[in-house]
Amino acid sequence: MTNNLKMRLRNGESILGTMITVFDNPEIAKILKVCGFDYFVIDCEHGSFDYSSVAAILAVAREAAIPGIIRIPEVKREVVLKYMEMGAAGILLPNTDLAEQAQLLVEYAKYSPLGNRGVSLLRPHTGFEPVVDAVEYMNKINEETVLMVQIESSQGVENVDKILDVAGIDAVFIGPSDLSQSMGIMGQLGHPDFIAAVDHVILSAKKSKKYSGIHLMSSEALLPWIEKGMTLNLWSNEVLHMMNTAKDGVAKLRK
Repeated sequence: MTNNLKMRLRNGESILGTMITVFDNPEIAKILKVCGFDYFVIDCEHGSFDYSSVAAILAVAREAAIPGIIRIPEVKREVVLKYMEMGAAGILLPNTDLAEQAQLLVEYAKYSPLGNRGVSLLRPHTGFEPVVDAVEYMNKINEETVLMVQIESSQGVENVDKILDVAGIDAVFIGPSDLSQSMGIMGQLGHPDFIAAVDHVILSAKKSKKYSGIHLMSSEALLPWIEKGMTLNLWSNEVLHMMNTAKDGVAKLRK
């Protein structure tokens, strides 16, 4: 099976990942691969990971052939460039409300002519292998890199068509907690207004011939959105995977 997420999405596959929020042991990447996940997102928005921790996880991920995507804290050149140089498969930009934010992400993450990513070709992202044809390599990486914008507000929903019109953006991703909070219905993910907002985002992605996804904590909550056509999704995180299994086992053993 190919490790290229975009190729798999184009082939109609449903891609499932999880989020890394706390555990910074590099072997977490291999563990998630063995569990069957297609990719993972390291949460550098809420999480306390430093650059070296992320670099170590991504190094193992590349060896284990599982793509690692970084949720960045903000769209700044230094932040995007460092994670891409580490060998991230892509970037997830939280709190995307405007097309201008998406355009900046493309500018920092993609090489010319699509963007203006800094060029340094003896780095982890090249595996420290000599690059014979720089232009060919840069075009290939531009094609493979996955750029995701996270819609977490009513404003983002309203502007999603314009956001997805930005060349180089591949997928739109729902942050359900912040979106429901923005709508004044915090945590009410079954509320008709929330469902309508997410349906609108899914439709917009389909019209743009791009992809959509959502991050939910339970498989039961995630399945209906997969059935509605969301194909780049996140289920839970490494902390809850551990805690839910541990709590279940402890409860059984305490009886």
